[in-house]
Amino acid sequence: MSPNIQKLETLARRYCELVESLNDGNTEWLQEVAGLLPRLHEAVNALNLPTPRNTHYTAADLDARFELYTFLRTLLGERDGYWMEFDVAGDGQSMSGSLADDLTDIYCELKSGLNLLDGEPEQAVEGWHKGFHLHWGQHLLDAERHLFELNARNQLAM
Repeated sequence: MSPNIQKLETLARRYCELVESLNDGNTEWLQEVAGLLPRLHEAVNALNLPTPRNTHYTAADLDARFELYTFLRTLLGERDGYWMEFDVAGDGQSMSGSLADDLTDIYCELKSGLNLLDGEPEQAVEGWHKGFHLHWGQHLLDAERHLFELNARNQLAM
């Protein structure tokens, strides 16, 4: 396995472990996520693969995904919602961005690849790469931007 793939695997494992351990009372998890996301972004780009043109599908357990999303949304509280560039309403009720949704989708994509890695490593890497360009990369960028704003307002610490 190439060093770039090993780095991506290490970061994916750390991200998933972090999300899976949130019940342990870690109050600095959001700060760690804020540090991990740019490194994940860099690791996917370091694969240096051509931008995919076709579709991408990751089988997800929708009940488990919704459970994680709901848990993260509750945990994040006021930190969850953010304005998307096309949002125009002046009230907080109309915010369409959700950090919980971003973090959940990133987790589901990375976990899917990790589950494939031992038996089908090429498919795992292809899935991460395609998924990044066609789906979870946008969630990663949105989460990075929102976490940057939270940090600027000293709101990362739980």
